[in-house]
Amino acid sequence: MKQFGESVDGYNIPVLNEREIRGAAGILFLFMLISFMLIMFEANFLLIKYFITVFMLDMSIRVFINPKYSPSLIIARFMVRNQTPQYVGAAQKKFAWMIGLTLSTAMFIHMIIFNAYGPANGISCLICMILMFFEVAFGICIGCKVYGLFNKGKVQYCPGEVCELKDRQEIQKITDIQVLVLLAFGLLLAGMIYFLNDYFGKNPQDLMDVLKGLK
Repeated sequence: MKQFGESVDGYNIPVLNEREIRGAAGILFLFMLISFMLIMFEANFLLIKYFITVFMLDMSIRVFINPKYSPSLIIARFMVRNQTPQYVGAAQKKFAWMIGLTLSTAMFIHMIIFNAYGPANGISCLICMILMFFEVAFGICIGCKVYGLFNKGKVQYCPGEVCELKDRQEIQKITDIQVLVLLAFGLLLAGMIYFLNDYFGKNPQDLMDVLKGLK
């Protein structure tokens, strides 16, 4: 059976480089966000059709051929080539990418083959964006966590070592004061929305016109 992932000294299972994976997720997320914005503000579906096709092909290469030949991962590998690799288990990543492949295939059939849009396609797109955002922003692989629910005790080398049972270090703990700061900030935001929403809703003026008005 063809091995999925790379063999690295010191690791007893095939692994992948998390830095490359996060970089590739960032590349894909950027183009998906731009595509989504074009749909929202200009009703332009051209870029999203290209993106869905490329995204599905990229996921197919990762799952069925080898992640090392995925175009987005190759680009990400070049971008992070001077960084020390962070190795993660390959099995859970394959499961996560299978989720991405399933969603992208559904979007491809819906939007490319039938040339249609609807709630199902929008929801699939939104789920993909959420999954990639969590990967990029927080290093959290939601698909990997789902894999862990069905393979307890078999998941190894998760990003940030979250698979290992250990106490959080002091710098990772959230204090009561920090919770109060968040609550106070939330109240401040609510107050701003209540008192300043009408003012903030006004369209900006040209600065030169404002300065002339002050004379």
